[in-house]
Amino acid sequence: YYLLLQLESEPPTPEQTDKVLGIDLGRTDIAVTSEGDKFSGREIAQVRDRYNRVRASLQKKASKGTRSTRRRARQVLQRLSGRERRFQAQVNHTVSYRLIQHAKNTNQTIALEDLTGIRERTNQQPRSKTERRRNNSWSFYQLRQFLTYKAVKFGVDLVFVDPRYTSQTCHKCLHVHPVRGESYRSGKKFRCGHCGWVGDADENGAKNISALGLLLGQPGGSGLACSLEQHVLG
Repeated sequence: YYLLLQLESEPPTPEQTDKVLGIDLGRTDIAVTSEGDKFSGREIAQVRDRYNRVRASLQKKASKGTRSTRRRARQVLQRLSGRERRFQAQVNHTVSYRLIQHAKNTNQTIALEDLTGIRERTNQQPRSKTERRRNNSWSFYQLRQFLTYKAVKFGVDLVFVDPRYTSQTCHKCLHVHPVRGESYRSGKKFRCGHCGWVGDADENGAKNISALGLLLGQPGGSGLACSLEQHVLG
């Protein structure tokens, strides 16, 4: 016997709005919004590092132990991998749901950076093995997927913007460091040498993302794109 059920559902239509919530995705803080809300990644980093230590120990046993020890180690490794994937998915579900609900309740469009190929680009930079592992092991693509389908489900507009210069531009005065290769950003701190603004670097980036997201709906609305274009051409 076969039972075939077909369900059709129409997602709600997003309300028109001129407000944009910029979101900067990262590793130290999983997500930082243009309103200053942060989702810390400190506890997540500790859990992932613990998983990595256990995995390294099991891999050593799987390669050098007795036959039964190797079999047992491989079984535990498989369960550990599934547990880590579920932990990652649960965190990404929680973060994406809270962001979408906030945008819906405040009638805002969400703007994200288009980070296609970001992993390949960052891996070309000189970094330690630990830093490379931490960057590659967290699924920002999964978080973006969760944000995308939840935005459709709850009737929230979602736009993607060009990520170039979003972390290097001061959101206050739209100034970029005049020396090529230099930046006003140092780790999590941003100190503008032009207007003197000092604050969280990821929040600064999120505000720039918000401004670029607004430009998509209102061309020329903030002037940010023109400033970046002049800097690049100059």
